[in-house]
Amino acid sequence: MVAVSASASFATRLVQWQRLHGRHDLPWQGSRDPYRVWLSEIMLQQTQVATVKAYFARFLQRFPDVASLARGSEDEVLGLWSGLGYYSRARNLHRCAQAIVQQHGGVFPQDAATLAELPGIGRSTAAAIAALCFSERVAILDANVRRVVTRVQGFAGDLAQAAQERMLWTLASELLPGPAAAAADMAAYTQGMMDLGALLCSPRRPQCSQCPVAGVCRAQADGNPEQFPVRTRKLKRSSLSLYLLQAQTRQGEVFLVRRPNQGIWAGLFCLPVFADEAALRAALPAAARRQLQLQPAFLHVLTHRDLHLHTGRLLLPEAAALDLPGQWVSAQEWPGLGLPAPVRKLLQQG
Repeated sequence: MVAVSASASFATRLVQWQRLHGRHDLPWQGSRDPYRVWLSEIMLQQTQVATVKAYFARFLQRFPDVASLARGSEDEVLGLWSGLGYYSRARNLHRCAQAIVQQHGGVFPQDAATLAELPGIGRSTAAAIAALCFSERVAILDANVRRVVTRVQGFAGDLAQAAQERMLWTLASELLPGPAAAAADMAAYTQGMMDLGALLCSPRRPQCSQCPVAGVCRAQADGNPEQFPVRTRKLKRSSLSLYLLQAQTRQGEVFLVRRPNQGIWAGLFCLPVFADEAALRAALPAAARRQLQLQPAFLHVLTHRDLHLHTGRLLLPEAAALDLPGQWVSAQEWPGLGLPAPVRKLLQQG
């Protein structure tokens, strides 16, 4: 654990650095609107800032506040989310908006403990909203901040173990600004923790010479910052081959099916999916089978899985009955549906 003086020095240095050198031009900044902060925090989970910016703008244009999001349909929410991945985030976002309207009169709770009880808002996201919008003195601990805290504290506990993760939360709380400074400094401090992890305290080759808290960082003093954080259990990558039926008419209609609520692309509209080429061909009438054109496979990379996607293209003069679950969707309608990113790409290519 850090000494009190070191902790105070850390918070002071970080706040000063953030105000001078931190990020101030992100589209969700410059406001203490909890709706915008919440939306950005959910979108930024496992997604790069550059990717999120465009989605954030489109989402706000359609759903400018929590009440409009609560009134929207899940299909429309998924459509706007299409391409961001991790679609459970979008479903929880919609459920959370409805809960805020129904249980809290459309007003975000102002404390992290209550926020964390809402759908899809974990402990760190709740703390970010409470600290950035309401100046609550509470620590965040997302992936970037974990890296900062473990390095500053020299914490070598294995974060694959729940007890060590709990200990890290305690250490993160020890670094917070003192109670007297909380109201004035919590927003800058919290943003500073995120900025430091994103801009300087990177996983590889951290820029310690530019770091405002290098003087109180144990890992920097020991010369081993890249050894932190420690996590022994890592998910193994897997590989999966899927065969997609891309049936379209000359008018641009597409045959789509809604995926099951569990598994890959859960709940999204999608091209019919088959385990292999034989199953794909067997599902078609004989005449359609002869017209099927199998395209070269392409790779779609998920976080822990490589998808090898094979597409069977079937161009028909008009919407014909296919003995498959699903429906024909017009060229005007399918772009607004929640579609997996590779499926949307295929359909856009025509």
